[in-house]
Amino acid sequence: EPTSLPRLLTVDEVADLLRTTRKAVYALVYRGALPGVIRLSRRLLIDQATLVQFLGQRQEVSLTTQPGDQR
Repeated sequence: EPTSLPRLLTVDEVADLLRTTRKAVYALVYRGALPGVIRLSRRLLIDQATLVQFLGQRQEVSLTTQPGDQR
C-alpha cells in the first residue's frame, strides 16, 4: 500500500519495493532511469509518490505492448 510508505524512501526501501539490490537502484539513479531522486549531500532519497506513478506508467506500457513489438 503506497500510502503506508514514508514520503521519501531510502535506497534500501526502494530496493525492497522493486525486489532488487541496492547496487541496481544506484545504477538506475546514475543512468537517470529512476524519477523522483533527491540528493541531500551524499544521501539519496526517492520521492514515493513519483516512484509509484512511474511504476504505474511502466505497467500500463507493458500491458499494452505485445511480444515482438518494437519499441
